[in-house]
Amino acid sequence: MKWALVATIVACNTVGDLLNAYGMRRQGPVRNVRGLGSGLRDWHVMGGIVAMAVAFFALLSLLSIADLSFAVPATSASYLFETVFAKVLLKEDVRWERWAGACLVAVGVALLAV
Repeated sequence: MKWALVATIVACNTVGDLLNAYGMRRQGPVRNVRGLGSGLRDWHVMGGIVAMAVAFFALLSLLSIADLSFAVPATSASYLFETVFAKVLLKEDVRWERWAGACLVAVGVALLAV
């Protein structure tokens, strides 16, 4: 059950962040508070918010059955997936320093699984 919740959190965080980034890039720069309203009309942004809400409630469920010292590092695997998908799907320029950081996170998550 623990690892199923971790997988849900990682997947929903990754999807939520990707959708929010894509949707807000389509909106352009936000210059004031009213500009945020136009972002909320985009289905990508709304889908990202829903995905992140699911991740939040899954995290609450995970915290009810696991220690914080397990939950937070285990769910940080989303950083690795977000880096890969940002490069592949969003065509971002990901430099070697970010790859190194993402790999360090992956090694830490692997150590938790042992």
